[in-house]
Amino acid sequence: MKAVKIAYKPVGLVLGLAGGMLAGAAFRRTWTLLGHDDDAPDATDEDRTWREILLAAALQGAVFAVVKATVDRAGATATRRLTGTWPD
Repeated sequence: MKAVKIAYKPVGLVLGLAGGMLAGAAFRRTWTLLGHDDDAPDATDEDRTWREILLAAALQGAVFAVVKATVDRAGATATRRLTGTWPD
């Protein structure tokens, strides 16, 4: 295993945690801006419609995927700038 790959593991974990928190905040903000309740529905919320639950799930998945890709790419790019090697 390459030294850069080993050194990137803890950085990747920290970036992943920060990205998860950022994605959660972005989703909550987006859900509120779309005019829905402050709290997104869970799949087992009895008082919510199928449409609302599925919309919330799709939006949450999209937000998390975009934030994860952004954070992963930024971390890899920064690693290459610092070390000259891309962290596979």
